[in-house]
Amino acid sequence: MKHKRINLAVAAAIILLTVKIVVAQNQNTLKDPALKEVSGIAASRINKNVLYVHNDSGDTSRFFAISPTGQLLSTFYFMADATNKEANVIDCEDIAVGTGPKKGKSYVYLGDIGDNHANRNLITVYRFEEPVITGAKPSSAIKTEAYHLKYPDGPHDAETLMVDPVGKLLYIVTKREDSVGVYTAPLNASFTDTILLQKRAKLHFTGLPVAKWVTAGDIAADGSEVLVKSYQSVYFWKRQTGEPIWKTLQRKPIELPYKMEKQGEAIGFTLNGKGYYTTSEGKNAPIYYYSIPK
Repeated sequence: MKHKRINLAVAAAIILLTVKIVVAQNQNTLKDPALKEVSGIAASRINKNVLYVHNDSGDTSRFFAISPTGQLLSTFYFMADATNKEANVIDCEDIAVGTGPKKGKSYVYLGDIGDNHANRNLITVYRFEEPVITGAKPSSAIKTEAYHLKYPDGPHDAETLMVDPVGKLLYIVTKREDSVGVYTAPLNASFTDTILLQKRAKLHFTGLPVAKWVTAGDIAADGSEVLVKSYQSVYFWKRQTGEPIWKTLQRKPIELPYKMEKQGEAIGFTLNGKGYYTTSEGKNAPIYYYSIPK
């Protein structure tokens, strides 16, 4: 974590020299002290005005439901898969919501994909059937399934997990390389075997090292739009009919408004796809809302 925070301090200094003044349309804060290192955010598909978030490395096996104003609604604990020592929760870096094995059901996907030193032989994505948020039970256990994933070209650090409801694929985008990698795995893959990720593309974003590292992403609920963010920028694409997301990402993006955050590693579409939320690590971190320009 020390090495990571030094890099982030450098990134902040670089960004301050170049950042444009951007005013988010709405700002709140993460209210509960448990929400101290939020690294991912995603909108519920079945609960109105509910967002899912989770903490970075060092937390236990859990994720949270919050309101768009940052109020903690529920905490969900799960049993990390222990079929091998490398599949325990190590460094959860992103969360997504999307389709799954049961028709008409929605699922939460939590990506234990962080690897600062690029030395993990396996990474893990946990899948949960999306819970109904009633407010009656602020903490509860939730059943999980675990995908064990392996890169075809050696370990990578990654902080971006996305679910494509059209192509039925998990997407992982790596973080630190000058040109980051885009990898996929099928949503219907077996949980009993290690899944070899497929490398689909390389993406190059302009900017100085560290500041341009890729820290989050999301695909809209209907699969029509994509967001990817770095520490300094938010990029947006509209998907063309019949186009795989990895091809969408290779076209030139539109850069959207973004107010620099202390350690901004989370972005997620609103349910209707007309806006997006960002937030940061740190106690009482701001949570920002932006509309997507038409």
